[in-house]
Amino acid sequence: MMQIDAHQHFWRYEAGEYGWIDESMAGIRRDFLPEHLKPLLGRVGIDGTVLVQVRQSLQETRWMLELAEENSFIAGVVGWVDLRSPGVRDELELFRGQKKLVGIRHVVQGEPAGFLLRPDFLRGIAALQEFGLAYDILIYTPRLKEAAEFVAKFPGMRFVVDHLAKPPVKNGVVEEWARGIRELAAFPNVYAKLSGLVAEADWAAWKAEDFRPYFDVAFEAFGPKRLMIGSDWPVCLVGASYQRAMEVVKDYLAAFSDPERDAVMAGTAAEFWGLGNRK
Repeated sequence: MMQIDAHQHFWRYEAGEYGWIDESMAGIRRDFLPEHLKPLLGRVGIDGTVLVQVRQSLQETRWMLELAEENSFIAGVVGWVDLRSPGVRDELELFRGQKKLVGIRHVVQGEPAGFLLRPDFLRGIAALQEFGLAYDILIYTPRLKEAAEFVAKFPGMRFVVDHLAKPPVKNGVVEEWARGIRELAAFPNVYAKLSGLVAEADWAAWKAEDFRPYFDVAFEAFGPKRLMIGSDWPVCLVGASYQRAMEVVKDYLAAFSDPERDAVMAGTAAEFWGLGNRK
């Protein structure tokens, strides 16, 4: 069975560029590059990955695409362009022909409430649709209602929610998040990543059972054909090794049928982004 990690990052660490990596995350204040991840993929049986932006810069997008050309295991890149810019189409034109550019993300979790509904941002999303690119939604639970209003404006666009919208695993609170995620999942063009939950848990004391209530809701709301596994490496290292972060999802999938497991482990990601089929 093919396996795709739908969410991982690389960076050359510079304190000024990665201010979000605070003292509590000091262990990931270093470089993370393809040569560091590749051996881990082999041990876990991962065939390909989707590399996702961290910095809001065209320079990083270019760098990620260069890494993707040099490393065949990078099946797709989710980059960044300034979706609020009047020149967004010109920025997107810079990357036309880059087969491994499959989507765009903006770090909306750090933006003020209402950001997703700003007219300039909506104009940028419309441009993505024209270029055949998907959009990764990165938000916290309180923004789920805003996200539902946002995606309702683009029924023909492909969206994927990163990290299940970061549910409050550490506190064990489910209901508010569950209401919001169900509302968002009601749109058939919205998918979600089973990634990043280790970082939302108690890093030193989490148990696999802590994630089960959130996975239960996600599978009920989206179904396996709209869910995909992701590590969120190296951010996951604050609370788990690469292998353990992936096992959290794999172990949960043990009760599912082979076709359902295949979808979450690779099929959904391959279909959503057209991995390997980009013209």
